[in-house]
Amino acid sequence: MEKLEQGLLMQPWAWLQLAENSLLAKVYITKQGYALLVSDLQQVWHEQVDARVVSQRAKELNKRLTAPPAAFLCHLDDLLRPLLKDTACPSKATFVCDHVAEALILRVRSELSGLPFYWNFHCTLASPSVVSQHLIRPLMGMSLALQCQVRELATVLHMKDLEIQDYQESGAVLSRDRLKTEPFEENTFLEQFMVEKLPEACSVGDGRPFVMNLQSLYMAVTRQEIQGRQKHQGTGDPQPSSSASPQGTENQLLNQPEEPAPSLPVPEKEPPGTSGPVHRPQLSKVKRKKLRGLFS
Repeated sequence: MEKLEQGLLMQPWAWLQLAENSLLAKVYITKQGYALLVSDLQQVWHEQVDARVVSQRAKELNKRLTAPPAAFLCHLDDLLRPLLKDTACPSKATFVCDHVAEALILRVRSELSGLPFYWNFHCTLASPSVVSQHLIRPLMGMSLALQCQVRELATVLHMKDLEIQDYQESGAVLSRDRLKTEPFEENTFLEQFMVEKLPEACSVGDGRPFVMNLQSLYMAVTRQEIQGRQKHQGTGDPQPSSSASPQGTENQLLNQPEEPAPSLPVPEKEPPGTSGPVHRPQLSKVKRKKLRGLFS
């Protein structure tokens, strides 16, 4: 799997509201290019371009600006980060979503070094393999993980019922009647859940509940998917890669035909940005505490 493809897979989904369009989106940007995935829950659009395409498109849309592709990629990363990562900090750009035939064009307008900056993301319908990688397989994995979690919780409840029964047989008495519970019956619980809770629990809506509540599990599943592939291929653990382009791009001068100025150089250091892969959390074993009963 190429760097952009793998980096995009490890990104969480974000929920966007652009005018009347409610969208789910994820993006991964490096100094070599970017990959973008957008969905309105009816269709999925995808664009992946390299630095050569970025340079050509930038010249077509911004004739007064001259800079290396890495500089434009850095600016795009700065514009998309508030939109996708930090909703509390509004983006300094204007975003417009247009549907053209089967394509989706995300138009961006902002400023770069005091000059207007324009960009168009040209997203075409995603291939079945891309939809499978980013939606079908992760969602199936999440469903299996949640099912396993339910079974583990049911086992814990059964163990607690046995503990309570042991206390009762030893003559213990509940000190507060309001804490009394009936023994857990898994089949009964599942039947009641299907009738009473399922309609509300599975309400997808515009996709926002999925983004707000399940992205940690989504990223864990996709990370496990990548590790499984690399283990099968014998390549080891995935190596994290930075996605942001050099900092401070906007403060450097860009060439203007009317007033010639030196071209924007590419900075030597490239600190990691927020569009890069999420760092893998360190897992540690937690010592279980001895269970305490409810009886005195």
